[in-house]
Amino acid sequence: MSGHSKWATIKHAKAKTDATRGKVFTKIIREITTAAKIGGGDPGGNPRLRLAIEKAKEANMPNDNIKRAVEKGIGGGGTALEEITYEGYGPGGVALTIEVMTDNKNRALGEVRNILERHGGNLGASGSVAWMFKKKGSITFNLSGVDEEKLTMAAIDAGAEDVLAEESVFEVVTTPENFIKVRDALKTQNFNPLNAEVTMVPANTVKLEGEDAQKVLKLVNLLEELDDVQSVHANFDIPDAVLEQLSK
Repeated sequence: MSGHSKWATIKHAKAKTDATRGKVFTKIIREITTAAKIGGGDPGGNPRLRLAIEKAKEANMPNDNIKRAVEKGIGGGGTALEEITYEGYGPGGVALTIEVMTDNKNRALGEVRNILERHGGNLGASGSVAWMFKKKGSITFNLSGVDEEKLTMAAIDAGAEDVLAEESVFEVVTTPENFIKVRDALKTQNFNPLNAEVTMVPANTVKLEGEDAQKVLKLVNLLEELDDVQSVHANFDIPDAVLEQLSK
């Protein structure tokens, strides 16, 4: 498991403040609207929309907001949003892919480049780091709270691609297509995940500690706070104890 997967799990477990919830809602609404526009308004036949709606419910978004976002996508109203992925590097040679959804790509590019350059990173050419990542389903569990053998068998039976145990976290890896099936099968057997998402998993990782670890996490947080940025994926590997300390 990459350190970034563990970082995502730690952040997911923390309660969202009212100040950040508005920003979270904005990003989720954009995803719902775009998913509905591309694949239709039926979550049963549109996996991307289903995942976006589930994320909205996890964030305690009101049902009316979800309904309006879906209707907006179906109706094609509002400003058209363009999906772009930027690639680059952070401190310590960490590879970054930055997924953007924007109505102004010049603004988005300028903001992303500015943060990278001010915090020890740089923007790369298209394809410079994308080859390091593959889209996978990631379902994480608290290692101390599960029977590893039973969870492993249940995950394999459900169609998981791999199971990994590192320090305090157990991760079930799936193909994007099998993600919902595996996650739901595990939930029915009372294996409740800390975090479950379709994400970009790196083929290799860069181990970081000390100042470089601090710089990378600050950079990722600043990028994620941009309104146009939907998600940031990185191949850093930072020990759990360090992640916990830096996330406080």
